[in-house]
Amino acid sequence: MVKDRIKSVAGYFTKGEILLWLVSVSTIVISFLIFDRGSFLTLIASLIGVTSLIFNAKGNPFGQVLIIIFSVFYGIISYSFAYYGEMITYLGMTAPMSVFSLISWLKNPYNDNKSEVKVNKISLRDIVIMICLSAIVTTAFYFILNVLNTANLIPSTVSVLTSFIAVFLTFRRSPYFAIAYALNDIVLVVMWIMASLSDMSYISVAVCFLIFLVNDIYGFINWKKMQKRQNDLFF
Repeated sequence: MVKDRIKSVAGYFTKGEILLWLVSVSTIVISFLIFDRGSFLTLIASLIGVTSLIFNAKGNPFGQVLIIIFSVFYGIISYSFAYYGEMITYLGMTAPMSVFSLISWLKNPYNDNKSEVKVNKISLRDIVIMICLSAIVTTAFYFILNVLNTANLIPSTVSVLTSFIAVFLTFRRSPYFAIAYALNDIVLVVMWIMASLSDMSYISVAVCFLIFLVNDIYGFINWKKMQKRQNDLFF
């Protein structure tokens, strides 16, 4: 029974996706063993996060479940270095928005296939709403984070901006959510490298987001393929 289940899961992913996941997991573990070896919460969060991305790349709602769990762990890790923006963003925005995204993805399966969401093309109205909300959220967070004496204030604020755009596009089921997350990954790599100047163990977190960047780029590529396939079959 378990063996059949493993075969079923393995058959769901392509060989390239399995290889990407294995390389990602291996890199994260090796980085942890070299630079950290202490914060197992960081390791667990990283492994959950990178696993969520491979499911998200397939448009599978289970990826959103894993993102919710990752957000809680990452919020705790961010608090440890006074990255209050990251903590508030993931616990107060990414996690709740992932719940709404999960509901949206479950309500919009492609062709009754619950393991693949129907790709959506966002409208001009969606873009205007996203820009307006992003401006409001980012401005508000800047002042809040400044009051909290957040470490590396400007990068933290940029991270809020890219994170909000990412979760908004995820909720709207747009392929471009992966691009927004990729931009956020770049910001976070920089932030955690800055953090590692005072504590080398944070290099493992920077490596984690570098791996996330690679996976998000793949996610965008696969979502565009999904979009084309879905549209071709529809017409």
